[in-house]
Amino acid sequence: MKALEEKIIRDGHVAKGDILKVDSFLNHQIDVKFMNEIGKEFKRLYADKQIDKILTIEASGIGIACITAQYFDVPVVFAKKTKTKNIYGDVYTSKVESFTHGTTYDIILSKEFLKKGEKVLIIDDFLAKGNALIGLIDLVKNANAEIVGAGIVIEKAFQDGGKRVREDYGVNVESLARIKSMSYEKGIEFTN
Repeated sequence: MKALEEKIIRDGHVAKGDILKVDSFLNHQIDVKFMNEIGKEFKRLYADKQIDKILTIEASGIGIACITAQYFDVPVVFAKKTKTKNIYGDVYTSKVESFTHGTTYDIILSKEFLKKGEKVLIIDDFLAKGNALIGLIDLVKNANAEIVGAGIVIEKAFQDGGKRVREDYGVNVESLARIKSMSYEKGIEFTN
């Protein structure tokens, strides 16, 4: 998505430590008008698929998933990173190693909200090592639901997550911007 690449260059930047900062429009402050375009693009990419639910992980994926869900007219369900008092009864869990936070945690999803046979589109903001996406895939498989695909806003294609998910898990991953390389000194280069 050319408009997304241009927005990343214009409004994002690579910080020291080679961290991509897009928090001015994607995952801290949200440019809702632009997110509508992202939602429309995911709808275009998956228009020929039956989708019953959109699944994401808290917190950064929720806004993107909600905007996308309005184009499919389906509910959004999100995996929580901590069990709270309002989650009780049977849950699906999966372990996720966070590259950003340097920790491993359980993601939790109430069985009430993901049922056998449902067709699920996973939506998230980033794909790097693939751990969060693989954790969500595990939740869908545990529910005996069907993964229709995964819509990712930004994929760090120089890391192995996209390849792992596509090849090892057989999931159709559609990334709107794929970064070939990035560094604080040299900036960002996208794949063709």
